[in-house]
Amino acid sequence: MDPRTAACAYREEAFENAPPLKIVRLMYQGALRFLEAAAQEDPSDPRSRFVHLVGRADAVVTELRLALDAPQAPQVASDLERLYLFVESVLQRALVERCADQLPAARAVLSKLLEAWTKVELDASQPASGAA
Repeated sequence: MDPRTAACAYREEAFENAPPLKIVRLMYQGALRFLEAAAQEDPSDPRSRFVHLVGRADAVVTELRLALDAPQAPQVASDLERLYLFVESVLQRALVERCADQLPAARAVLSKLLEAWTKVELDASQPASGAA
């Protein structure tokens, strides 16, 4: 078996079997990596990967928005949806204008959300304390 194929299969299996909170965290991390890489590209160069990388980040944010489960926590889902729509609009402007100036705003929102979800994941992994 090709080592790259094996590594890809391993990553795919690890992702598919990961707890939901970890998947959310990984998605934020991926979107941020795409945006950081896009910021290093020349958006005006037709050969740059800017459009591809911003598009990948946008796809992750769209997937996060579509995965919201409003009945579980309506207010949280509504607030997250507004944030995701904001990030999506910023990324779309960056693509249309082919300008990286929009990326820091999207990165700031996603970084804060990653920080919050990481805390939620950490809190969920801690044993409950209290008197038995």
